[in-house]
Amino acid sequence: MVINVPTLTDQIIQSERENVVQTYKRPPFLLVHGEGVTLYDSEGNAYTDWVAGIAVNALGYSDKGIENALIGQLAHGMIHVSNLYHTAPHVELAVLLTESSFADKVFFCNSGAEANEGAVKFARKFHYVNGDTHKTEIISLTGSFHGRTMGTLALTPKEKYQKPFKPLMPGAVVAEFNNIDSVRAAVNANTAAVIVEPIQGEGGINIADDAFLRGLRDLCDEHGILLIFDEIQCGVGRSGTLWSHQPSGVTPDIMTAAKPLAGGLPIGAIMVTDAVAGALQPGDHGSTFAGGLIVTGAAKEVIRRINTPAFLAHVNAMGDYLTQKLDTLDSPLIKERRGRGLMQAIELTVEASPVIEAGYEHGLLLVNAGTHVIRFVPPLIIEQYHVDQLVEKLQVILATLETQASQ
Repeated sequence: MVINVPTLTDQIIQSERENVVQTYKRPPFLLVHGEGVTLYDSEGNAYTDWVAGIAVNALGYSDKGIENALIGQLAHGMIHVSNLYHTAPHVELAVLLTESSFADKVFFCNSGAEANEGAVKFARKFHYVNGDTHKTEIISLTGSFHGRTMGTLALTPKEKYQKPFKPLMPGAVVAEFNNIDSVRAAVNANTAAVIVEPIQGEGGINIADDAFLRGLRDLCDEHGILLIFDEIQCGVGRSGTLWSHQPSGVTPDIMTAAKPLAGGLPIGAIMVTDAVAGALQPGDHGSTFAGGLIVTGAAKEVIRRINTPAFLAHVNAMGDYLTQKLDTLDSPLIKERRGRGLMQAIELTVEASPVIEAGYEHGLLLVNAGTHVIRFVPPLIIEQYHVDQLVEKLQVILATLETQASQ
């Protein structure tokens, strides 16, 4: 008689089903260790990571610089003291961010959604103190994703996300991405701000045209409204420049950042001009854990490492190589490749989920961006041989799916 003894993986998966709210679909393995751009499960299987925690782990896994930053801060014996008191790390991080951007001031929070929520509040308060209390509407764009909180959900115009949670925040207006005439038609006397991702992430890796961003800047200036850039996924080196809007020459009034900023620890940042910052007073906004010593210590290491010519040159070189190799994929299932730097995607004529599931068998972690798009947002330390392996395995996966579809 054979007795099946549950493995550690089985036990954890069963316990997850019993004890964790089921809002995620996870594959049936247990990740236990990471090194560089590779993750390992409890059975010893290795996976090259093209997800990076959803564009978060910019420096990969087991990074000694981040490890030393964490150990160095822990040596002071303070994990948390709150924003009621002065501490150095968040100030030093704010200096790094303002010196490397348009911003004059920074507000720290704990996530991208929080950053976008704060950006909405800041925009409304800016107009409020200037006597324009009617300016409360925020224009977002088709294909955008700004979060799942009640405010940011209203700015994420996807029925699948919004329908079960209506009514949402009032004052959300939707215009067409990359269509300045559509945005112009949406602007009215009540418009407070326009929010846009310079490169859309969840929406399918769609790049905002430079002319569109310049048109938004001009339109906002013409009507006295604020321009908000959401760089939560596309910022901090992901596109080959520190901030993805930089090639356009356009600067916003507010910019949000988050995902890769602290190398895997939870952080968000709202970066603003002095004009916006001047509208805010003590008590207008706050967060118990924001700007914490450990998290901002790690973020300083991330910004210092990424914001160098050599590091960004590597991202550009690998992004160019990934573009070239993805373009060699020969499959009728591929509709289009698009992206910039190490934020790339292939759109398929079939759903992406079978490709992602097959990837596990080939030692690849992949992620979708909508039902038919596979995005590639790996750690920024990826090398050419990782790209070669990816494309070789993708060719096999796509050929197999094509054969199955024809049978």
